[in-house]
Parts: sequence; structure tokens; C-alpha cells
Amino acid sequence: MELFDKFPTLGDQELRDLKKAIDRGFRDFSRSHGEAIENSFDPLLQFLVWFERLLQTSPWPLVILAIAVFAWLGARNWPVVGGTVAAFLAIGYLGMWQDTMATLAIVSVATLICIAVGIPIGIAMARSDRVQAAITPLLDVMQTIPSFVYLIPVVMLLGIGKVPGLIAVCIYALPPIVRLTNLGIRLVDREVLEAADAFGASYTQKLFGVQIPLALPNIFAGVNQTIMMSLAMVVIASMIGVKGLGVPVLRAISNQYLALGLMNGLAIVVLAIIFDRISQGFGKNLQKHRRDEHQR
Repeated sequence: MELFDKFPTLGDQELRDLKKAIDRGFRDFSRSHGEAIENSFDPLLQFLVWFERLLQTSPWPLVILAIAVFAWLGARNWPVVGGTVAAFLAIGYLGMWQDTMATLAIVSVATLICIAVGIPIGIAMARSDRVQAAITPLLDVMQTIPSFVYLIPVVMLLGIGKVPGLIAVCIYALPPIVRLTNLGIRLVDREVLEAADAFGASYTQKLFGVQIPLALPNIFAGVNQTIMMSLAMVVIASMIGVKGLGVPVLRAISNQYLALGLMNGLAIVVLAIIFDRISQGFGKNLQKHRRDEHQR
């Protein structure tokens, strides 16, 4: 029984030395390369600041009109458009406009980054089982590791501000679009691919003409989940200097302000519902358009 009761472990001194060595190594790395890494993110920071300022300083009727047009182009559904306009009018009336625009900016930029990075990775995973085997454990880590853990190295490298928060949001929100892009392409019927081969289609023609159009429901489900997870990170990102709806929620938690936390939390929920309806509707309409083109 003693064999099972005792597990070989490092001594206290050896464990402290190991932890100190890890801390010292990363601290030295951040001091040597932190400034260069931070400077490399300057274009992204400038774009994020410009986009946030554009949303916050533009006249609110113009912003709501632009969002309504975007909702119509995505969902092609008047109740969705009407609900979107009503929701943003209520947000403005309750005094949450500036924070909502800041949240909208960071979620939009994070989603665009995740789409630009995640879809090519998902395509690469669908093309090669080896790539899938190599990337899947990384996605597992990104989805399961507590966000506060990877906030530590991000903050040590880049400090407090918008870019560290954006990176944290992207780390958390990237896996769904990668996984579902990979899944959607792999689920394309083999008979369809064989028919494309019979017509002499190249890999690129099959990918963009057959596989991606047929995988669009899965891909847009990935986009949808990425948006939802980006919004879920808003409160945590506010801890490292990201302005938006997460800041009042964090203040409400610290000071036990029920009304403040409830209103801003519901605003995040409203944004999630709006994005959900628009992204799902856009995916369905795009697939329907592709299907109609093939039937012609």
C-alpha cells in the first residue's frame, strides 16, 4: 500500500529552483524582446483605436443605420433588422452607448483576425491528417486553459492595454472556427469530389468551387461561436485595460451594484443575440445563393 500512497515528487527546494528558473527565463526574454514584439503590434493598435473612435464619435443615427444595413445584408429578415435597431436605441437611451461601441470595436476586430487566421488553418487541417494531429492539441489547450493563465505572459510581454486584451480574446475565440472549418470540409460528400475530379478540377478549383461552398454552414457556425466567445471574454479583457461593457460589469462586481452589472450584462447578451442572428442568416443566404447558381 505504501507504494501507492507515496508518489515521487521534487523536493521543495528543487521545485522552487525550477519555478525561479522559468520565471527568470521568461523575464529575461520579455526584457530583451518585449519592446520589439510590442512595436510589431502598433499597426493593429492604431487600427483598433481608429475603429473604436470612429464608432464612438460618429452620429448615433448614422451608426444605427449602418448596423441596420449590415443586419439586412446578413439576415435578410426585417424582424431581425427591427430588433437590432430597437436594441441599439435602448442601449443608447440607458447611457451605455460609448461602452457598447468600444465592445463592438474589439469584438469585430477580434472576429476578423480569427477568420483570417482560423479558416486557412482549418483548410490546412482538412487537407492533411498530420497537420490536424499537430494542431488539435494546441486547440485543446487554447480552449481548456484558464484565461487568467495565458494573461500572465501576454501582460508581461505587452503590458496593460488594448492589444493584450485583443490577443487574449483571439486566443480564446480562435478554436471554434478552426475546428468547424476543418469539420465542414471533411464532411463534403466524396461522390461530389469524385465528380469534380472527373471534370478535371484542380485542388484549388475543388476547394473554392465545391468544398468551401458546401462547408459554409459549418464555417459560419464557427464564425458564430467565435463571436460568442469573443463577447464572453469582454469582462476578463477589461481587467487588463480594454474599455467596453466589461468595465462597468467589473465595477459592479467590486462594489456590488446589481443594476449596473445587470444592465451592462444584458447589453452584452443583446450584442450576442444580434451577432448570432446576423451570422447565421448570412451563412444560410450565402449557401442558398450558391445552390441557386448551381441549379441554373
